[in-house]
Amino acid sequence: MVTAETITITAELWIWTSAEAPANWYFLTIDGETAEAIRTTALMRRLEGGQRRGWGSIRVMATIGDTNWQTSVFPSKESGGYLLPVKAAVRKAEGLTAGDAVTVRVEY
Repeated sequence: MVTAETITITAELWIWTSAEAPANWYFLTIDGETAEAIRTTALMRRLEGGQRRGWGSIRVMATIGDTNWQTSVFPSKESGGYLLPVKAAVRKAEGLTAGDAVTVRVEY
């Protein structure tokens, strides 16, 4: 039986762009002790169930304000933490723009 862990962090919303990609992607970075807790839980689940997700991603339920959505967090080589994508519908519903300090609850 897998039990969910929950974290709450505040991080800056930032934009990733690329000359090759036609769109901008918005992320929050989860780092430090919080990222280590996610990494440890992910490792334990892999050991228990033997299943690994693509790119080392971990499925999560995220909540910002009144908006909930399912997504995945992805390992970040730059920060050593995880990246949480924040889709346009969430940004619009919560009135978020790049540079905002955003508090998010993540269940994984």
